Amino acid sequence: MSVGSYLKKHTEALVKDVGIEPACALTGKSKATLGRYYSDNPEHADRFMPVDAVIALEEAASYPHVTGALAELQGISLSHDDRRPNTERSGGVNSDVIALSQRFAMLMTEYQQSIEDGVITVNEAKRLLKETTLLQQVLIDMKLHLEDESG
Repeated sequence: MSVGSYLKKHTEALVKDVGIEPACALTGKSKATLGRYYSDNPEHADRFMPVDAVIALEEAASYPHVTGALAELQGISLSHDDRRPNTERSGGVNSDVIALSQRFAMLMTEYQQSIEDGVITVNEAKRLLKETTLLQQVLIDMKLHLEDESG
């Protein structure tokens, strides 16, 4: 399967995940235009969904289909953050520093409990991985806040 065909399949999955009517409303594109983005018809082979439309749809979708496909094509693994809070956290970097220290403390507590007997079991490793991922998410939030504050 070619890269273009692979991306078109994931674009179609994204549009279907959101629904065609909501996808039209979110992107400002017509059904026909959206259809061209994932059509395997040779005349549409060079048409792909713009990045801003992908972002709008992936925000509403259950999974970042196109972003995931792009990552796979580059040999990159993603960690899907399904927290999706209703409102943005206020406080910026200061609250991120507090959240970071709390998350790190949770990771260290989990590590201490896991290593007490000298062996980290599969379940303990899964809990450590979860804590590590949550710590990573706090760092990403902090990075975004720092970028916002630096202009």
